[in-house]
Amino acid sequence: MRQVLITGGNKGIGLALTEKFIEHGDLVTIIARDFSNQEVFDYRNHPNIRCIRFDLSEVDKLPQLAAQFEQVDVLINNAGLLQTLTYDAYPHTARDYCLNLNLIAPVTLTTLLADKLQTSPNRGRVVNNASIAGQIGHPDIWYGIAKAGLINATKAFSKAFQGRILVNAVAPSPTETELLNNIPEHRQQAFLRNTISGRFATAKEVADTIFWLATDSPEYINGVCLDINNGAR
Repeated sequence: MRQVLITGGNKGIGLALTEKFIEHGDLVTIIARDFSNQEVFDYRNHPNIRCIRFDLSEVDKLPQLAAQFEQVDVLINNAGLLQTLTYDAYPHTARDYCLNLNLIAPVTLTTLLADKLQTSPNRGRVVNNASIAGQIGHPDIWYGIAKAGLINATKAFSKAFQGRILVNAVAPSPTETELLNNIPEHRQQAFLRNTISGRFATAKEVADTIFWLATDSPEYINGVCLDINNGAR
């Protein structure tokens, strides 16, 4: 039975992951700002789920959060937010929030939980949910920068941990989640025209890939970022 920590495990890809780990008998801790959505509300009394309300953008409080865990076998840095702001109209507060949530929080949480992950009897694993935004010139410039940094951090951590913890990432293109609402319609259509199947990824498809990296992927797959974009670029 694995001890699994999923940030943003209350909706979209994160909730699909929560459900998948629960189906496999694991203990899941969800970290999120809000648990009001009905889908996760139905799980709140599940014996294998623990919900912690926490704003991950408050990075100075992450040490207190990490101290709550005695054991962590799997860390999935899934929480993230895309903002529909252009480079020339990006308030400093929005920039800082974006970087804190999408980059600084996962890097800091991985650092703080490294000792616990290294002592996992199953070999600790970290999976970062990055984005195609980190691989292209994305309109939300700070989101793209944060996701590019997360991909780099994935590779840096895998080298630093020397196989004691497996660290990988995924880079999905737009997925059928609430995040789509933050992407203007013309950009959605442009993405669709650029895919092979002419559709967005489903949350389950991304969750299935993350789950594999977090559980059964070979140990030689380490420091890797898997594209989930159906040929989009």
